[in-house]
Amino acid sequence: MTATTADTWPEPPLAGTEAEAVLGALERQRATLAWKCSGLDSPGLQATVGASTITLGGLLKHLAHVEDSHFARLWLNTAAGAPWDSVDWESTPDWAYRSAADDTPEQLLALWRESVARSRAIVAEALDAGGLDQLGAYTTRSGERPNLRRILLDLIEEYARHAGHADLIRESVDGLTGEDPPR
Repeated sequence: MTATTADTWPEPPLAGTEAEAVLGALERQRATLAWKCSGLDSPGLQATVGASTITLGGLLKHLAHVEDSHFARLWLNTAAGAPWDSVDWESTPDWAYRSAADDTPEQLLALWRESVARSRAIVAEALDAGGLDQLGAYTTRSGERPNLRRILLDLIEEYARHAGHADLIRESVDGLTGEDPPR
């Protein structure tokens, strides 16, 4: 994992376009998760807090799945690829969280980074073709289709929710706290 510093920390522009602001907010959330998970060994990525069974490794794998499934399902209306397509989600809905203990930190970070890279490529292509109002290919039972803005905002919400978990878990591992980038 490359070190991120205050000089390279992603920040949404103060006066950019709507797309730049939304993508900037998402990149800041992704960077926060990456920072909270960086530099840890397997026990560090498997640490829990209190009664929760959520681990940093589980968060990485879960968010890799969220990245892939949001864009595959909602934008492209396709199934997410490997490893997600071989999971029986009905019988093991928490598979990403539980199976992370079987993966090395390097595998978890690579899986997450690759999912993020696929998402970035899909979003870049979509924005080249139009703006945030474009509709995804998925259609709900009521006939509605999510636009790119909604998909991105849902992804920001998912990261923000789990950044709080990551804060608590990382502090319990080695005392790392805060919300600002490393200096």
